[in-house]
Amino acid sequence: MSGRGGRAPCRLRHMEYTQRNRVPLPAAGAFQKVPLSGQAVYDWQYALDEQKLMALYEKGKKLGWNASDLDWATPVDSERLGAEENLDAFMNGVLKPPRTMTKKDALLYHVHTNSFMLSQFLHGEQGALLAAAKIVQTVPWEEAKFYAANQVADEARHVEVYHRYLTEKLGISYEIHPSLCKLLEDITSDSRWDITYLGMQIMVEGLALAAFGIMRLVMQHEPLILDITTRIMADEARHVGFGVLSLQKIYSEEMSAAELREREDFIIEATRLMHARLVPTPVFERLGWDPKVWVPWVESTPFHKGFRQMMFSKIVPNLKRLGLLTPRVREAMLDLDLLRFENDKDSLEAPEVTPPAELVQLIMEGVASGAMAPA
Repeated sequence: MSGRGGRAPCRLRHMEYTQRNRVPLPAAGAFQKVPLSGQAVYDWQYALDEQKLMALYEKGKKLGWNASDLDWATPVDSERLGAEENLDAFMNGVLKPPRTMTKKDALLYHVHTNSFMLSQFLHGEQGALLAAAKIVQTVPWEEAKFYAANQVADEARHVEVYHRYLTEKLGISYEIHPSLCKLLEDITSDSRWDITYLGMQIMVEGLALAAFGIMRLVMQHEPLILDITTRIMADEARHVGFGVLSLQKIYSEEMSAAELREREDFIIEATRLMHARLVPTPVFERLGWDPKVWVPWVESTPFHKGFRQMMFSKIVPNLKRLGLLTPRVREAMLDLDLLRFENDKDSLEAPEVTPPAELVQLIMEGVASGAMAPA
């Protein structure tokens, strides 16, 4: 049947795909209920004074994309790519694991660490979906509600894309890491709207933005994940900018010393949880490799240390811009060697992430030896 004016109705494509291997469930089961608190706020004045937020909202609408726009017919064969990249040479020659890795060992580590990282992206995006929906309700200003509503659609799309990639294309995935689960629960259950912002837009999204940069660097020969990563990075850069724009006056002008100390406590705990979730203990457990042997290696090798540090390369300068890189927070960051980023450009000055020089050097060594670095 034709539509108005005799035109055929538009047929929208929706995502249909076969899950080769469903995402594993955490110990708590398929659903987790988190008690919500706080107040929904109506803004009856509609002042719309924050023009930078309005511009970001407009940009988000224009740059929206659809998961079905991706070329899902692109073959993904991580095992073939890993074999071609001579990963065992890189692992043994540059990263120096606790024991010499065979080609099979190096390939397993490569595929499973990438799957672990992508799985945590998936779970983090669902956390961002819930947090953005909560911001729509609780933030006082209408223009921030506009942008957060647009972000809800972004996050749903990110969950959709990562889920399809993991279950249809890779066929390997991991349950949510306990540290990430705890952090998402803290963010969504807190009654203070700025904590939702701070936890998700500055901390979790800031770390994700840097992680996407690493993913783009180490999976250069996989075109589908490169396309996914490039699209999501553009979205996440706007989301982090949204958080910085919304919070930059709150902590310097509107909070008491006691309230600021509570935010310091939150940042310190969030940093600890995020740093812990970057150690792939579940990978070693699934592969049957003794975590007591392999975790210390991950915690001490220059490549892995540089990887974990890079994850905070936008968080630290963003906290500084917000006035939250206080002596207490600085001490916590110093313990993890993260203050190296404090004079870097924040997300409003430069949305892109620059990898640490020593990490780039290690990857270049891998390239020179005929291997590409694993995640």
